[in-house]
Amino acid sequence: MQPCHCEFVSLRERRYHVRIWGENDAPTFFFLHGWGDVGASFQFVVDALQRKWRVIAPDWRGFGLSQWNEGAYMFTDYIADLDALLEHYSPDQPAQIAGHSLGGIVAGVYAGIRAQRVSRFANMEGFGLWVSAPGETPARLEQWLQQIRDNNSAFRNYTRREDYAKRLCRDNPRLTPERAAFLAEHSLLTLENGSDFTFAADPKHRWISPVLYPLEEAKACWRRVSAPTLWVAGRESVIMKRFDEHPDEYRERMACFADVREVRIDACGHNLHHDQPQAIAALLDDFFSPAHLAGESR
Repeated sequence: MQPCHCEFVSLRERRYHVRIWGENDAPTFFFLHGWGDVGASFQFVVDALQRKWRVIAPDWRGFGLSQWNEGAYMFTDYIADLDALLEHYSPDQPAQIAGHSLGGIVAGVYAGIRAQRVSRFANMEGFGLWVSAPGETPARLEQWLQQIRDNNSAFRNYTRREDYAKRLCRDNPRLTPERAAFLAEHSLLTLENGSDFTFAADPKHRWISPVLYPLEEAKACWRRVSAPTLWVAGRESVIMKRFDEHPDEYRERMACFADVREVRIDACGHNLHHDQPQAIAALLDDFFSPAHLAGESR
């Protein structure tokens, strides 16, 4: 297992937990996790990388060991947090970014807003959310208000980490017991009683968003992305099964990126970095290779 070190940095008045693999002078890329995940879960991909990299993986606010919000979580917070993260770790160089799910959604929008700050973008099923009908807004807002009032969206507790690992394997048959045990070690927090565990995330993440997903606004940002983009999907992903039912929608989203290459990974679900870390590592080794960096700097 590749060693790492962890540190806490202040980003926008939030205490962020950041995991870093590799030497400071190695070529760098950022790894951004999805909803309900932590930066540590990229360990499997890092272990499979063949080139020497410095890999920087934060826990998003309210996940892992990063500080929670006092109130609700807004998508724009993550965009601003990414901007602050890059300013902290790569103030003078455009960044190479790999983002999974939520991480890919955030990075894709950011790469259009500040195109000069992103040199290459690997998007791992961060293809945007499904659009809700405007008529759903009243019920959605009512549910959101009730969740704020009740404030009882706690995650399930576990008496043993092994029980959580078994649940992960049950939910994802492609996950090996060894990887599930690692995820259980890094995805749970010890409760105040000192013996039980719960998911390492703020329960407020379970609240429904009061704002409908702004797909057209996201597309406007994607059209401004100048970075070469690697568009990676799992062939057995529940996300892709839905897109396969709406192929025009899928193609329209991907076509927003000016320089994009699509890759689909066999025997792989939505959590590509858990299911096929060797395949993901090979893609990233090539996509973020020093040869690309040298060519783009000329």
